[in-house]
Amino acid sequence: MIAPVTSVHEPEERPQANDRWRQWWLALFSITLVLLAVITVAYRRSAPAASPVAAPSTAAPSSDTVSPSSPAPSAPPSAAAPIEEPASSASAPPSATTPLIDPEALQISGAVPAHGSGDFAYATKRGPILGTRGQLRRFRVAVEKGSGEDPDAFAAQVVSTLGDRRSWIGNGTLRLLMVDGNERADFTVFLATRDTAGSKCQAGGTNIRIGGVPYTSCRIPGAAIINLDRYRKSSKPYLNAKISLAVYRNYVINHEVGHELGHHHEGCPKAGGPAPVMVQQTLTTRGCVPYAWPRRDDKPFTGPALAR
Repeated sequence: MIAPVTSVHEPEERPQANDRWRQWWLALFSITLVLLAVITVAYRRSAPAASPVAAPSTAAPSSDTVSPSSPAPSAPPSAAAPIEEPASSASAPPSATTPLIDPEALQISGAVPAHGSGDFAYATKRGPILGTRGQLRRFRVAVEKGSGEDPDAFAAQVVSTLGDRRSWIGNGTLRLLMVDGNERADFTVFLATRDTAGSKCQAGGTNIRIGGVPYTSCRIPGAAIINLDRYRKSSKPYLNAKISLAVYRNYVINHEVGHELGHHHEGCPKAGGPAPVMVQQTLTTRGCVPYAWPRRDDKPFTGPALAR
């Protein structure tokens, strides 16, 4: 007996249809990616470049606006060009910077307080040691209350001036250190209104009045007293020569501290040349051109001694 033959039917395969479907989707996906890439590149090229961020303003505060007009000089400007050496790097760190004033300003506008409270606020931050060799002398910095000046800002000006190697520390025989107002100090640098400056200077034996008004700054034992009028308004020799208030401030601090360090008034060594810092440049340069520093050409710069 012959067994019946059973016919087995396998399902039909459709490989070609499935492959075509997958290829179509892959092609569509690839085209989409290409189009997105093209659109992205085109957008980036057409987008405007980002504007740079402006640096923080270092302009002086509005209270220290430069006067549009300086007072008329009482004498013709000096025929000789003002002499000022390039700034040398200071021993003080960058944090002890000069207060923000226009470096070209001849003076600060506005009325200057004629008198304050008579009490003083002291700078509270200890400074760095200024100089590398020599005797260490400690000083404090104080500003009269009611003067409108900030003790820390004035201290920064004092440290910036005395820490410059064109100043007294550059001789290699002296180091200076600003200490807190509560610490022991060898001397103090005061910024005082003209009435207080006049009283303090007179008590120390120095008359700073001209026409009855306290005009100049002074040194009395243990104190260099800077007159607020001069600190804001400069002096006639500097105004006449159109030398900036910033330079005058260097001069007056160096001059009065110079007295505290034992230096006396000097004369002009050469007519038309730079004036030594111990010339009374607030009043006259004695035929020289204003100059703010006790050193020049990397060496001490002095003039002939005057009779005391």
